Amino acid sequence: MASLSAWFWNERFWLPHNVTWADLADPAPGVEYPKAGHLITALPLALGIFFVRILFERFIASTCAHRLHIHAGVGRRAQPNAVLEKVFTSITKNPDSRHLDGLSKQLDWEVRKVQRWFRHRRNQDKPSTHTKFCESMWRFTFYLCIFIYGFRFLWQSPWLWDTRHCWYGYPYQVVTPGIYHYYVTELAFYWSLMFSQFTDIKRKDFLIMFIHHLVTVGLISFSYVNNMVRVGTLVMCVHDTSDFLLEAAKLANYAKYQRLCDFLFIVFSVVFFITRLVIYPIWVLNSTMFESWAIVGPFPSWWFFNISLLVLQVLHIIWSYLIARIAVKAMLNGKVCKDVRSDIESSSEDEANMTTEGLKNSYSPKGENGTNGHCAAAKPRAQNHNSW
Repeated sequence: MASLSAWFWNERFWLPHNVTWADLADPAPGVEYPKAGHLITALPLALGIFFVRILFERFIASTCAHRLHIHAGVGRRAQPNAVLEKVFTSITKNPDSRHLDGLSKQLDWEVRKVQRWFRHRRNQDKPSTHTKFCESMWRFTFYLCIFIYGFRFLWQSPWLWDTRHCWYGYPYQVVTPGIYHYYVTELAFYWSLMFSQFTDIKRKDFLIMFIHHLVTVGLISFSYVNNMVRVGTLVMCVHDTSDFLLEAAKLANYAKYQRLCDFLFIVFSVVFFITRLVIYPIWVLNSTMFESWAIVGPFPSWWFFNISLLVLQVLHIIWSYLIARIAVKAMLNGKVCKDVRSDIESSSEDEANMTTEGLKNSYSPKGENGTNGHCAAAKPRAQNHNSW
């Protein structure tokens, strides 16, 4: 274990040349440098956030949902059928034409009736609009609060106005209570997302989003340990800027305020494009790649950090393309199109004639936390991304 620890905490990887862990171990009185042990606080805080969320959704978000006439109703249930239930649980939840024909003959049912049964049965396992509203309201509240806190903190920080201050004196930069609270709260929130993902609405990209949250936790922790926290606060603030707008658009969608949903989605799209495709590369990447090179110089963890941020920029471009595609459809259709990653299938009679392949083609990939209805408020982060 000692050898493994020595290998992992190799000074030549983590620190600039001619700097050792001993140099950071005993700062002057009243001065605190980042340490890996500081991040342990995020774990109990994550559990606290998780329980606060449960209370918030049950007593506050649920009350708001009822006032907006969003009730936790149960959709149409499939009639009990042992044969179809066995197929549903053991073979497939979305049978193809061959299975449908076989079941139709076995039960002496019309194919259309078998299709309808499977659609109703799938919808039994899907969350209600009430549940999704409560989840989105919680995320909206957190994202808005953390954005306000982060922006107010950065407004008083010199590196907001001159990013070269992110690197002056590096790595001998003091961790202030403001930075510490900002970092630990963000980290705890993403830990809580990893916990709650097992109880949240289950979606097709469960594994992808789990990896996303894990990578986000890793990057936040990494930037704290090697004291790149100043530029880290800029990255977090840039990503937090659009997250609450997305959740607001989804809330409007669930409440059936179509025009408000469309307006908020347009605002979210504009803010997303500006922050992720303009501010992030020109303001943040320019500082981490060029200003830091001139002031500090490259070292192994510097390369790792910058490559990670570049990969994130590639993801921004992909997500922007997906959002732009939704916006184009919105202009062509006169309103924001249906979410391409909806949780709830339509149970209308007209859709009973849709083939299995047609149902599959009605879904296309996008970001986290999709919605149903007409507002395609997609959260592409990592929602959102949010996040690193």
